[in-house]
Amino acid sequence: MQRYLTDRKRADGLGSGRHGTHHHWHMMMTSLALVVVVPVFLVTFLAGFGGTYAEVVAYFSQPVPAIIVALSLIVTISHVTSEAVVAVEDYVHGARGKLLIIGLNWFSYILIAVGLFAIARMAL
Repeated sequence: MQRYLTDRKRADGLGSGRHGTHHHWHMMMTSLALVVVVPVFLVTFLAGFGGTYAEVVAYFSQPVPAIIVALSLIVTISHVTSEAVVAVEDYVHGARGKLLIIGLNWFSYILIAVGLFAIARMAL
């Protein structure tokens, strides 16, 4: 393992973070899911757009549009949060960076929970 480290990395104690493959696969899977989910979401959203308030609520309270909106919400927020965490890891260091990562994760969970609650409230 040590033979792959440069002299600078060996002196600084830096090497592989051992999380690159996991992050890469997570980003690839969420990107692939977004390629499928976003066009389906746009079609679903535009199909329900333009009616009265009651018509829009009735349309999005059906199971298929509600599930499509929920999936697009979860996948999009997961993808964006993962990329934001990497940006914080790259540019903010120390305790401030760790607190910011915790805050980003909490914020994303809150967004997902509020979005799913709104969808469930509309659907039920």
